[in-house]
Amino acid sequence: MSEDIQSKGGLARAEALSPEERSEIAAKAAAARWNLPKATHEGDLHLGDYTIHCAVLENGQRVLTQSDLMRALGRARQAKGRAYYDSDVNLPAFLTAKNLKPHIGEDLYVTSSQIEFKPLRGAKAFGYPAELLPKVCDVFLKARDAGDLVPGQGHIARQADVLMRALAHVGIAALVDEATGYQEVRDRLALQKILEAYIAKELAAWAKRFPDEFYKELFRLRGWQWQGVSVRRPILVGKLTNDLVYERLAPGIIAELRRKNPMTDGGYRKHKHHQWLTQDVGHPALAQHLHATIAFMRVSSDWKSFYRTMNRAFPKKNETIPLPLGDV
Repeated sequence: MSEDIQSKGGLARAEALSPEERSEIAAKAAAARWNLPKATHEGDLHLGDYTIHCAVLENGQRVLTQSDLMRALGRARQAKGRAYYDSDVNLPAFLTAKNLKPHIGEDLYVTSSQIEFKPLRGAKAFGYPAELLPKVCDVFLKARDAGDLVPGQGHIARQADVLMRALAHVGIAALVDEATGYQEVRDRLALQKILEAYIAKELAAWAKRFPDEFYKELFRLRGWQWQGVSVRRPILVGKLTNDLVYERLAPGIIAELRRKNPMTDGGYRKHKHHQWLTQDVGHPALAQHLHATIAFMRVSSDWKSFYRTMNRAFPKKNETIPLPLGDV
């Protein structure tokens, strides 16, 4: 095959991709090119009036995004590249002032390097090691107490004071939990509260919860012939219903429903999963979820585009990477 034919084939494949698919491919290529560590978890850290986006990388390192941390310290919000650092000391530029150096410990030099990483969304992000934040705050507070601050640094010290107070309030509970091993119990209790809200203690009488349109649209998107609700459905319909609905309602719901409503020896369940949902939380959440799901179904031309939309709008609970069912 000539290079010209291969090139045309590559262009044809590229043109057939959706904008989202092209963007995802480009992001993966950029990450591979730079060999960036990838984030496995992301969230927001609330400290007083400030919100700092944070992430845990695949190597277990905790990072705070550069722009949010800078803003919380009263510095320029935009992220800067490595040129922002003093190459001699590898410190952020706002820590290289001569009046601060007497208050900078050796350990800060180890934890001050900028980190480039691949976030869950987007090609590249800049961050700092999470442990840098209290150390930076400590530098400015020590300089303030020693009377070493210069004009223009006072507002950073005030911000540092606010952040350190917030860290103290947030951190003491986490420290006690870690020291006593309570964090595992805490996580179980949090999950138990969710399950108690969604799952009823007793089985409810059967009532129709799934509109016929849900199954009609499901058949259309899967390319199956719709013959009405009275016709026996393929066994795959149950698996897809779990995937699209129960696995996306709340953490732990599908596992608890399977425990409450197990398979019989004959390979079927005696009751419908929705009969175990609570009236005040479970059923309203189910109805709301089905309403949104059907709306996404209506505007989708095929299964692949619909499933991609569902994964963006209602990602599966307790899953980092959704598993596509396009070939099922």
